[in-house]
Amino acid sequence: MKKSRQYLTRLLPAYAWLPALSVIGMNFLVYYIPKLLETHRSLHLVSTALDDALPRVPFFAVIYVLAYAQWAVGLLAICRESRAHCFRVTSGVLISEALVLLVFLVYPTTLRRPPVEVRDLPTAVLDWVYRSDTPTNLFPSLHCMQSWLCFRGAVGMRRTPRWYPWAQLIFALLVFASVILTKQHIWPDILGGIAFGELGQLLGRRIRAERLFGRLEATSKE
Repeated sequence: MKKSRQYLTRLLPAYAWLPALSVIGMNFLVYYIPKLLETHRSLHLVSTALDDALPRVPFFAVIYVLAYAQWAVGLLAICRESRAHCFRVTSGVLISEALVLLVFLVYPTTLRRPPVEVRDLPTAVLDWVYRSDTPTNLFPSLHCMQSWLCFRGAVGMRRTPRWYPWAQLIFALLVFASVILTKQHIWPDILGGIAFGELGQLLGRRIRAERLFGRLEATSKE
């Protein structure tokens, strides 16, 4: 038990557990609450001429799924950087997610996805994505917002290699491409994801939302 606790502490500092679990828990709420309500609401069908003209590229379903690994790595790096960085970035992420949930509830959207013929690994992955995820929760793209925030959180880090922020940016751009080339989103959803990610960070800094985690940490030590 003691060795397990020491390993967990090395993996993630004690101050970071509450912020990390809060982000993960909020992400589940933002995704699942609108999904549970979608059968009881009218969904707005969205499309653009550009998205209709773009081909579907099954390979990008692999990128779409790998985004979950990017988020895990990104959140871990943000939390390990420092107490101040962890509290500042994760509090902004929580604000972004709360705003996204509000939009999902107020303006539920959907789109039409072409059927998938499974022929190889990429089409099998795409078929799994389609079967496991209904075409809702479109604007803003939670996928794009999370990947963008992994990059934004990496900017200015000192405990990671110099190439790390660039790797996060490149992968975020690939995720942007994946959401439209798998026909999971339309291009405005990408811009919405970036905008809501930036808005959350801006509001977090303005109201100094990171102080909440500081107070909770101090309370737990009393």
